Amino acid sequence: MASKEVPEINAGSMADIAFLLLIFFLVTTTMDVDTGITRKLPPPVEDDTKFDINDRNIFKVLVSSSDRLMVEGERSDISTLRDDVKAFMTNPTNREDLPEKELKFIENLGEIEVSKGVVSLKNDRGTSYEMYIKIQNELTAAFAELRDEVSLQFYGVKFKNLLNEDYRKAVKKAVPMAISEAEPENIGGN
Repeated sequence: MASKEVPEINAGSMADIAFLLLIFFLVTTTMDVDTGITRKLPPPVEDDTKFDINDRNIFKVLVSSSDRLMVEGERSDISTLRDDVKAFMTNPTNREDLPEKELKFIENLGEIEVSKGVVSLKNDRGTSYEMYIKIQNELTAAFAELRDEVSLQFYGVKFKNLLNEDYRKAVKKAVPMAISEAEPENIGGN
């Protein structure tokens, strides 16, 4: 009985085909990109310089481990945070307990009052990510609305629609994104 020879399969081009399929899937597949919070961090401090900020210029926001919000030492709700920040930063009636303003000359705007206010955000290590993002969104939205108000007042369009980069820089100087974020701690669940 003669043994039958098994025909060989030409596998020389299999590697080429696999490589082409790999390239095809890499090129055509879209990857989910995690998006974060856009913040420009300040440059690192060279020495141990302490910054003296008048207490009236600080808007304190605390978030506990149970996602409870404390604004200026009192319980608050996230639904009012944006308006609270705007009222604090603008200090429309020049109250003594709200931030000071200083008259600055800003190119393309002229002499304008700029708030010395800073929003201080501190959260507990146990704060949920969802609550943290909600707080960040509200703070960012408050400053965006303040920039829109200045942009509309001087240029007649919202800040995001300003095409002139010099005008955008001027509005950013008039309404700086003054958010200070402290290292998370164990604040508690009040």
